[in-house]
Amino acid sequence: MNMKRLIHILPLAALLLLASCSQKKKSDDIIAPKPEVVKPQAPIRMQEYKHTDDVLWLGKNYQVEVHRVADDSLKMVQDENGQKFIDNRISIKVMRADGSVFFSRSFTKAAFESLLNNDYRQTGILEGLVYDKSEGNNIYFAASVSHPQTDEYIPFVVSLSNFGEVGIRLDSDLDTNGGTNDEDEQ
Repeated sequence: MNMKRLIHILPLAALLLLASCSQKKKSDDIIAPKPEVVKPQAPIRMQEYKHTDDVLWLGKNYQVEVHRVADDSLKMVQDENGQKFIDNRISIKVMRADGSVFFSRSFTKAAFESLLNNDYRQTGILEGLVYDKSEGNNIYFAASVSHPQTDEYIPFVVSLSNFGEVGIRLDSDLDTNGGTNDEDEQ
């Protein structure tokens, strides 16, 4: 080989050598980013809620007022990430047409504890309590104890009799068939 030709081939060979060295070796290893650890923030409280319904019950007009507030005096619950949540206190007031109070009571998760499992006793909050219907001698409310910021909850029926007696039971009749149940159809 002559020298001129060698001088032209050497830079080309060096360039090819550099190109082959700069290629990354392929691997079957999957490198995933480290999961971001969610740092708990200040205790979270639900928004205050107040609602009034006009109700015809036993042939008379009543107003049913439901008022939910986050209550700092109640024991906080904590989720699996260490996030704390402030539990709620929900008050029901039933007023006659003349403005006098027939019934007034505040509810906390403690009112439902006998019907809760250990998980919901420890990590659940009283999320909601709303007027449902008046029927016969009772006014009915729907209530729930939930894991905060999830769709997981235990539903309850709270009844108030015309004598002021309160009953609480698990709601086993979930509205999954468009609002009718077997009793309604008969």
